[in-house]
This record gives sequence, C-alpha cells and structure tokens, in this order.
Amino acid sequence: AAALGGLGVEPDAKVALYLYNGNEFLESMFGTLKARAVHVNVNYRYLEEELAYLLENSDAEVLVFHGALAETVAAVRDRLPRLRAVIQVDDGSPTLDGAVAYEELLAAHDPMSRIARSGDDLWFLYTGGTTGSPKGVMWRNEDLYGTLGGNCYPLFGEHLPEWAGDAGALAARVVATGDALILIPGSPLMHGTGVMTSIQTLFLGGSVVTLEGRHFDPDELWQTVQRERATQLAIVGDAFAKPMLRALEVAEARGAPYDLSSLILVVSSGVIWSAEVKAALQARQPMVLLDSLGSSEGVGFAASITNPGEEAPTARFRAGSRTKVLNEHGDEVAPGSGEQGLLALGGYLPSGYYKDPDKSAATFKVFHGQRYSIPGDWAEIELDGTITLLGRGSGCINSGGEKIYPEEVEEAVKRDPAVADCVAVGVPDERFGEAVTAVVAAAPGIRVDADRLMETSRGLAHYKRPRHVVVVDEIKRGPNGKADYRWARRTATEQLGLPAR
Repeated sequence: AAALGGLGVEPDAKVALYLYNGNEFLESMFGTLKARAVHVNVNYRYLEEELAYLLENSDAEVLVFHGALAETVAAVRDRLPRLRAVIQVDDGSPTLDGAVAYEELLAAHDPMSRIARSGDDLWFLYTGGTTGSPKGVMWRNEDLYGTLGGNCYPLFGEHLPEWAGDAGALAARVVATGDALILIPGSPLMHGTGVMTSIQTLFLGGSVVTLEGRHFDPDELWQTVQRERATQLAIVGDAFAKPMLRALEVAEARGAPYDLSSLILVVSSGVIWSAEVKAALQARQPMVLLDSLGSSEGVGFAASITNPGEEAPTARFRAGSRTKVLNEHGDEVAPGSGEQGLLALGGYLPSGYYKDPDKSAATFKVFHGQRYSIPGDWAEIELDGTITLLGRGSGCINSGGEKIYPEEVEEAVKRDPAVADCVAVGVPDERFGEAVTAVVAAAPGIRVDADRLMETSRGLAHYKRPRHVVVVDEIKRGPNGKADYRWARRTATEQLGLPAR
C-alpha cells in the first residue's frame, strides 16, 4: 500500500493485476484495498488487444504483471496515457525496460500507517467476455465483505462482525478450535471462484497455498494436497474435477495413490459438476462437496451440499435465503408449478457495471421495492425449495420454437465414457431454425461413436437430443473452466459446412 502511494496512487485509482496465481496476487490486491484504490483483475491469457481494451476500460493507472507477460505489456503501454507505472514480478524472465521491480519496490517502503477507509471503496471483478467485451462488476467493499463474510462465518458458528477490529478476534477463535483452513485454489485467482474462496479463507485465519505451475496440472494439485495437508480446494466443475479424477485413477493403477486424508471440503462454482464425478471423488475420501451457484454479479444464489455417504446430484440446488425465482414481471414463480423463471438474488450486491449504465439496469433490477441481481440463469423451483438449473438465456438454443439449455444437453452427453468434454450449441437449420449440436472431445485413447452418443442422450426429450456431433481435439475453455461458446458454434458450423450466422 505504501509503495502504491509512493507511485502517486490515490483513493479510487485503478490498479490492474495481470498475474498468475501466487503470493504477489494476494499481496497486491490487499495492498490496493488498504490504499483505498480499486483492484482490477486481468485474465493472464489476454493478448494485446484484449489487454489494451481492459486497461483502457478500467482506467488503470498501475499494472502489476508477471515477467513472462512482459511482451504483451510492452505492446500496449504506450497506447494507455493513464498508465503511470508498470510493476514486474520476477519469474526469471527478462526485465521490461521502464518496469519497476516488485520486490525492490516493496523493500523500499515501510508499511503504510492505518487510515480511515470507507465501505464505499470499490473492488472490480471483470467478467470473462465469452459473449461480448468484458464488463467490470463494481463491488463496494462493504457489500463484498458482507456477502463473503456472511456466507463463511456462520459455518463456524460466528456472525458477521460489525467492526473491523472484531474480525481478528473471530479468526483467532476459529484457529483455536483446530479447524484452521488450508486452501489450494486450483482455479485462477484472477477469476471469482479462486479469489473469493481465498478471501474467505483469510477471513477465517486460514492459509492459501498456490500452485506453481502456469497451467492446471491435476498431479501437481494432488501432490500439493498431500505435501501441504490441504483441507480444502476451489475448482470449477467438471473442467477441473474430471482431470483430477483421472489423475487419481492413474496413480492408483501404478500402486502409488495420493494421500487425500487431510481434505475435508471441495468448493466448485461456475460450470456443471456432474454427479458421477462427485461420487467418484467421495468414494476416495469422505469429504464435503459444495457446489455453489454464483456469478460475478452475486454470491450465494444457491448451493448443493453433498456430505459423505449422501447421493450427489447434478444441477439441483437449494436456493439461498436471499434468492427467489421470478417471472418477467418480478413476481415469484410458484414452487412445484413447473413454470420457468429467472434466479434473482437480493441482499449484498454489486453496484453495477463500470461505465455501462444500460447493462447495469438490465442486470440489477428493482421489483416491488427490492433490488435484485438477475444475471440470466433460468431455473424451476420445487415444493421443497430445491431448484433445477436450466441454463443461461444468452446461450439458449431455439429449435422449432422450443427452448433448449446447453447445460442439460452437455450433461447427458458427458455421461458417455468416451467423452472427456462437451459443449452444446445451436447451428443453422433450414427446418427448425437451429439444430442442437454436441461439440465433443474424446477421452484419451477412446474413439467417439456418434451413434452411441445419440443413444446415450435418450434420457433427454427428443427435441433436445443432438442432431449433429462434431469431434475436436480439445474443448476451448478459459482458465476459469467456462466454455467459449462462440468458438464452439463457429467450429461446428465450419466442420458441418453450414453458413455462419
């Protein structure tokens, strides 16, 4: 925080983190918050144009980056007049001309004195942008603390402290019970799941252990769990869990299974986490599986908690205490009616999207005097309060007037053991407008049989079953595990020889 102040960073200035996982990410984020500046997450896979867009859109004044990304930083910094400094984290890469060395900068400053800060100070979480340009979700510090603390403190019999001075004593009480957490964020810190679970772990006096590899390696993950005696993991659905399971199977086959005995909780959010994979993980270690339904625009929409010995569901969640299923008029959908509605979250919420009032108004709506976050997830609610997640409207496939949600198709197709991954999209169809198409990647050493896939998907209504199967070497996903549907649709139309929409 003192170092940032020395560079001229003032309250509300934007500090962007173009970093892989590591201590420097969390140090920079909390230093930014202490200085009353605004954290801006940057996807480390962004290339020149994407990086330039985000830094310009966020009004970034300082950029902290890993040396391996220096070439991209060099290509854009002269185009960004607001950018007053670039700070390079040493990872063995050549030093960028004009960059400030991270460790040298810290060593040159004593810790900043405590100052009065405001709950209105901001923390940005930029969305991925697979359906358009990334948007900066603006979280007030008070709302971020309220939602993250409010979701984790009750798990330990505690309540959200009213004063900052009480938070340390609360964390000390948790640690004194012997339940101190050791978290490994398998997913990137520059995305919501990884960074938010890390913040919650630190709220509770726990430790965060980051992986050293730049690409997700399930064997490195399990080796680190074993070595560090990790108690919890943060992942993003099957995109992480399936490779993790395969690594366990290979280790078992060679007679050297990993020691998972310290692991008590795995948290997932963002994409589907299938029942079969959950069950296979629990068969190896009696841990709690928390499948959280959340987004950059709200935390705690719903959750599916599977305790040891319980049957693991897929895409069935229990709505949170601040969640409702609303129709287009803002009225609650009657439980058990079979009517589809949009998930709506109240309580602690972001204030909107940075510099995008239209998008803010479309997502954060007021009905009957209550403000909600409504990112676009369709669901049905049952009499017992559970919800079935159908999918996001922006990816909905319209075939013959019927709405088909990609997630439902993907889950059915991925039950086939030959399929390592799947994305469902709609491609142009003369008769139905769009035809459901499964873009699949085969499991190692197995050939995908399109006819058998059709048989696998017979559990779906006839109009939901894939009419085309397109096989690719690998499904393109972001580091947060989310599929790139634009890539999948383009790939499918090209392979099928169809005109692009």
